Amino acid sequence: MSMFCYQCEQTAKGEGCTVKGVCGKDPDVAALQDLLVHTCKGIGTYAAAAKQQGKSDQEINRFQAFALFSTLTNVNFDAERLAGVLKDAGAILDKAVALAGADASGRPESCKPAGDLAGLIAQGHEVGILKRRDTLGDDITGLQELITYGLKGVAAYAYHAAILGQEDDAVYDYINNALDLLTNPSPTVDMLLSCALKCGEINLRTMELLDAGNTGAYGDQEPTVVRVTPIRGKCIVVSGHDLKDLEELLKQTEGKGINVYTHGEMLTANAYPGLKKYSHLVGNYGSAWQEQGKEFADFPGAILMTTNCIQKPKGYIDRIFTSGPTAWPGVKHIADHNYAPVIEAALAAPGFAEDAEEKTITIGFARSAVLGVADKVIAAVKSGAIKHFFLIGGCDGAKAGRNYYTELAQSVPQDSVILTLACGKYRFNKLEFGDIGGIPRLLDVGQCNDAYSAVQIAVALAGAFECGVNDLPLTMILSWYEQKAVAILLTLLHLGIQGIKLGPSLPAFITPAALNILVEKFNIAPISESAQADIQAALA
Repeated sequence: MSMFCYQCEQTAKGEGCTVKGVCGKDPDVAALQDLLVHTCKGIGTYAAAAKQQGKSDQEINRFQAFALFSTLTNVNFDAERLAGVLKDAGAILDKAVALAGADASGRPESCKPAGDLAGLIAQGHEVGILKRRDTLGDDITGLQELITYGLKGVAAYAYHAAILGQEDDAVYDYINNALDLLTNPSPTVDMLLSCALKCGEINLRTMELLDAGNTGAYGDQEPTVVRVTPIRGKCIVVSGHDLKDLEELLKQTEGKGINVYTHGEMLTANAYPGLKKYSHLVGNYGSAWQEQGKEFADFPGAILMTTNCIQKPKGYIDRIFTSGPTAWPGVKHIADHNYAPVIEAALAAPGFAEDAEEKTITIGFARSAVLGVADKVIAAVKSGAIKHFFLIGGCDGAKAGRNYYTELAQSVPQDSVILTLACGKYRFNKLEFGDIGGIPRLLDVGQCNDAYSAVQIAVALAGAFECGVNDLPLTMILSWYEQKAVAILLTLLHLGIQGIKLGPSLPAFITPAALNILVEKFNIAPISESAQADIQAALA
């Protein structure tokens, strides 16, 4: 095998990518990412030892979040950029060792990154999943990867939250402690499962921090009608998850005659008062991340990819730009929020020649909006007008089988409400679902990190009805693709949510033995071949 990776849902044959990643990463990039995760484990070991002495360093902590985020699916495909991160990792490792001081003795040896690209790639091939699997077996390695991927999700949210001034040492401490555990040569199943559920607990706190950062900077989301067809004029489309990047671009494009559109997970930005106040934020273009090849090729302007979800540019590499941890070979990176190159590319492009027929959708039903009308929702449930809630959300992807979620949403009974979030909603969010007594039947809660809002809505409803969340007429049917979805699933399991259905396929890294434990503890199950059958089972 030239590589081995099974961290995303679309992994080859449902087993693992061994020649080239389905996501597009090559074996060199895969090796560099493996090495970066391995080095983060070493850093975590010494950072955890230092913390036991009451010593901590924010540069180390923030680097851990950025580095792990850089290895998440569809983020960094550039070997040279990854080599640069690994160079920084070497310096951070030295700093962590010095911080631990005398307590560093006896700690497991860490791999100090080599000084050249070829050496780094060679090191990466020595620390991959297969090396550990040969020693520890499928079950232990799979649980280790469950923690690793959960950590990547936590790291992504922690990175975003820190940009907006929201941090908690408890989050960083857990990241380092969990990474330290992953260096244990003989971990037990119970030890790893406990750490995985703790990851869910910490992810809840991290999403809370990010929610506080987003709402503190831009206000609470509010129900908003968003145009989803283009209008005449020069244009920039912004995709990804980083609201700060979008805000800075909006500031720099004011008065320049450029219309700004959101794409993918960035759709939610249109519901924040602090962002939609910019009149040149004119709506959303396109759909979910996996459609960007066609959609961006057809877009007559500049493209900014914030954070993850980038794919190989097809004919538009001269007008696409990246920011944050995101990178693609040959694509210009904006490291300092100076978007002059993006603006120049937009002005040089033709833009849309005319207005398209106006079409709109309504978004912005985060917890503040829903809980603001909680009395109406509770009354509708008590009267029988609302019989059931379905949370249908998560990641989207190109793999066959995801049409299940469209069929599911269309088949939900008329007396039921659909909560949705993340880019999985693009399977059905432009369909018409009507309302129940003025309450929309489709409530778009927001991005994947807005799972925090969905949890708060469920907890509030349970409190109003004086019952547990598992006693609510609520069914969660989720789609997953990458590691933030893993972190969110662990959060739901930490909260004790029972009966979650997950698809379109189960993670390749979860072995039958580990799955049996999750089934016994949480009644988690795969989606069935029939959406109607799953609905009937939920209502029964």
